[in-house]
Amino acid sequence: MNIHEYQAKEILKGFGVRVQEGILAETPEQAVQAAQKLKQDFNSDWVVVKAQIHAGGRGKGGGVKLAKNHDEVQQRATDIIGMQLVTPQTGAEGKKVHKILVAQDVYYPGESEIKEFYVSVLLDRAKGRNIIMYSTEGGMDIEEVAEKTPHLIFKEEVDPKAGLQGFQARKIAFNLGLSGPAHKEMVKFISALYKAYDTIDASLFEINPVLKTSDDKILAVDAKVNFDENALYRHADYAALRDVLEEDPTEVEAGASNLNYVKLDGNVGCMVNGAGLAMATMDIIKIAGGEPANFLDVGGTANAETVKAGFNIILKDPNVKAILINIFGGIVRCDRVAQGVIDAYNEIGDIPVPIIVRLQGTNAAEAKKLIDDSGLKVYSAILLKEAAELVTKVLKG
Repeated sequence: MNIHEYQAKEILKGFGVRVQEGILAETPEQAVQAAQKLKQDFNSDWVVVKAQIHAGGRGKGGGVKLAKNHDEVQQRATDIIGMQLVTPQTGAEGKKVHKILVAQDVYYPGESEIKEFYVSVLLDRAKGRNIIMYSTEGGMDIEEVAEKTPHLIFKEEVDPKAGLQGFQARKIAFNLGLSGPAHKEMVKFISALYKAYDTIDASLFEINPVLKTSDDKILAVDAKVNFDENALYRHADYAALRDVLEEDPTEVEAGASNLNYVKLDGNVGCMVNGAGLAMATMDIIKIAGGEPANFLDVGGTANAETVKAGFNIILKDPNVKAILINIFGGIVRCDRVAQGVIDAYNEIGDIPVPIIVRLQGTNAAEAKKLIDDSGLKVYSAILLKEAAELVTKVLKG
């Protein structure tokens, strides 16, 4: 689960991580009030107006703007709120901006040089250890840094039994070229950051940039936090931070019906019980000359209601030219699934695309007879080969 920058910063602050302070706003008027509050509390004459969407590269799309006075704050907020923000991570369709973060200016002049770094914490699944990845090249796309200057990216493995050790945090600060007060600040920053990551069951922390200010403070200017959804049952307060406006509405609808759905770009809709069988079904579609339009796992107890919900979700995609239902009757009997398909078809009404139903397992023969005798625009199959041939047939018209 992803969350917004302003939410991520609040979590980090709770663990003692210093962040660029900011105030959420949903209107230009609230943005001006936020700027006034930042001036009062932090003596920040200039502010940064930052679009809040679940995507990186916001600055490149015009979603991060500096404002030098209250008139500019209002204008920047007016421009950004409601815009369809396109970044390298949103795709061509972009994302609509519903709210902004008005943040303090932390790039103020002083005696020391301002520097930007990159720091992330994530799991190395191959080694079964968390790693801290960091670089002196903050503020840039880390993928570009890795491609062009890989020697500028460092990694520190953390033993899950021992946790992050003091010498490791000091090593990171040293590799970033810091000394004196800034070195001590970075050690505190890394230690607090890792504690936050480990405590909240995150799957990713990405702070880009981490800033060394002109007075040697170390703080997070941006913050990306992803949660491990399998652990959210332990963190109901964090689960409540979910913003469904940032998610695909069809996937949100599927989740409400306890269906696992991911939209793809193809022309054949899939409805399957079990993730492994779903992957095999997508292979079948490719072999048949089609392209899967989605991944849809209805679980092990498919019935008329789940089948109906699956139909409704798949048919929202105008690119779908056929639907392949592939169910293995282990927990559930195939004839019950077949009857569920028939009931759902009759309840929805005329479905404008052909449907192939492949049922295998308990009472598969009885299920095929139910489908064949239903009089509906449904093709039945038992073998995978038969299902693939039927997909080829309907795609060719």
